[in-house]
Amino acid sequence: MLYLKYKTITTPFRYPFRTAHGLKTEQPALLVALSFSGITGFGEAPAIHYYGVDTQSMLAKLTEKKDLIERYAFTEPERFWHYCHHLFPNDSFLVCALDMAYWDLYAKFKKTSFRKLWKFDDGLEPLTDYTIGLDDPDKMLEKMKAQPWPIYKIKVSEPAHLDLLKTIRKESRSKIRIDANAGWTPEQAFQLLPELEKLQIELIEQPLASTEHDAMRALKAISKIPLIADESCVSEEDVAGLADQFHGINIKLTKCGGITPALRMIQEARELGLQVMLGCMNETEIGTYPMVHMASQVDYVDLDGPLLLDVPEPAFFGYDAGKLFMKPHPAFGDRR
Repeated sequence: MLYLKYKTITTPFRYPFRTAHGLKTEQPALLVALSFSGITGFGEAPAIHYYGVDTQSMLAKLTEKKDLIERYAFTEPERFWHYCHHLFPNDSFLVCALDMAYWDLYAKFKKTSFRKLWKFDDGLEPLTDYTIGLDDPDKMLEKMKAQPWPIYKIKVSEPAHLDLLKTIRKESRSKIRIDANAGWTPEQAFQLLPELEKLQIELIEQPLASTEHDAMRALKAISKIPLIADESCVSEEDVAGLADQFHGINIKLTKCGGITPALRMIQEARELGLQVMLGCMNETEIGTYPMVHMASQVDYVDLDGPLLLDVPEPAFFGYDAGKLFMKPHPAFGDRR
């Protein structure tokens, strides 16, 4: 029999975090623990207001179905995901937390690692970026100097931020990615693109609203900078329709429903010739840990949640100037 525990937390950001979606000073999240045979796995789902998700609604739904979850017979994680998906068909964030906890429990029960369960080869892992939220230019540069990093992701929301990017480029030779969070109009995107190419921007996340299909196709046709779908790529059902609009997709475990569908999305994206980015939604170490194991399978990683939040250094993995590395745990050994 499974045993389920859960609680909500609220974690402050190190710096106020502003994007095209608004300003955040703290990140609420739901934490889940699933136990079986004396072993416990952990999962996390942050609450994201622009997806209409809050911790209290997740808590209420989980409480209502707690008995059904605990009656589940211990089997493979993929089956458990399907079970949870049927219990909560419209709650990918909640399903993600459960799926993540079950994979963690299953790996510990089998005394192995995620990578070995997934049969991943030890490939070259891309460096993670460090995100700089929107702020006064001087404050943004101050944050960059306080956190020297090989790759920065800069949040932008309007064409006027081109001057900001020019200022940052003068001060830094690090790679720069930008995330518009669907904040530009098609006209603005077409005007900005040549200037962004001059600044050697590495990639652009979601320049247009997810409804601008024709404009995205036209923008992709002329862009020398990879265009990566984020808000347009929520679930695995979205992947097939994005190949002619974007050069790649950003997979986030929380929005797609967990590890199980994310693995399928990586495979499908590769079959379609799409690049893959693995992104976070400001999770703590609990929610970031499984994505560190997936990093070798993607082209870009944005796994800086524990760096942006005011939390202790992660216990199970670490950062070394953008490089992610695993730490052995005394109870379970080296789980690389």
